[in-house]
Amino acid sequence: MATSVKMDEETKDRLELLQAEIKQQTGKQVTQQALLARLVDTAYESRDDVVDSFRDKTVPLSEDERAAMQQGRFHSGTETTEEDIDEILYG
Repeated sequence: MATSVKMDEETKDRLELLQAEIKQQTGKQVTQQALLARLVDTAYESRDDVVDSFRDKTVPLSEDERAAMQQGRFHSGTETTEEDIDEILYG
């Protein structure tokens, strides 16, 4: 049973361009249904990446966010080495 999927014009155009490129490069006519099925299969195999793509991005920071992070920072004048950190943490 086929179900219709609503998409905006830009997405529809990009789907059609993909469809045309497949035909041009492989010589095979592929239906939009077959193309969408392949895209969903591929996305399903890497679903963690797909899910992550919908998360709010935290990096890179905006200029305002960088400025806020640096506000209040200071340099103590003391250089800290890895050995110093190891000594403090693992003493």
